[in-house]
Amino acid sequence: MDRNILFLCTGNSARSQMAEALLKKHAGNHFQVYSAGLEPKAQVFPPVALAMREIGIDISGQKPKGVEQFLGRVHFEKVIVVCGHAEEKCPIIFGMAPRLFWPFDDPAAATGSEDDILAVCRRVRDQLNRRILEWLGEEGLSIQP
Repeated sequence: MDRNILFLCTGNSARSQMAEALLKKHAGNHFQVYSAGLEPKAQVFPPVALAMREIGIDISGQKPKGVEQFLGRVHFEKVIVVCGHAEEKCPIIFGMAPRLFWPFDDPAAATGSEDDILAVCRRVRDQLNRRILEWLGEEGLSIQP
């Protein structure tokens, strides 16, 4: 299996972590899946881990990673950028690597009560899940959700 996919965002604490876990769940036997950030945070955003646990995926042990640990070491079939800041920087970092841009709101930037923040995490989780399933269909993979 040499189909390496990287989900890239700024902090690697929310969107890219969720996307990595979701793609592994749906098609981990078809892809080697990674996530990274341009400016990795210290930990996965706790409400994101809670939102993922609600659907049976535990990412609480995941650690944010910097993109530099992959540069020159892993060839990616696709880089899927899930935030605008990383999209601006991505061409500089990956040059001609094929990439997709899937912009999503940043759950780690959500404000309000704990319930409000968790609601944003759930919404982005579900949006990512739908987009990943669509993309798998575009790739010719018939995956059951």
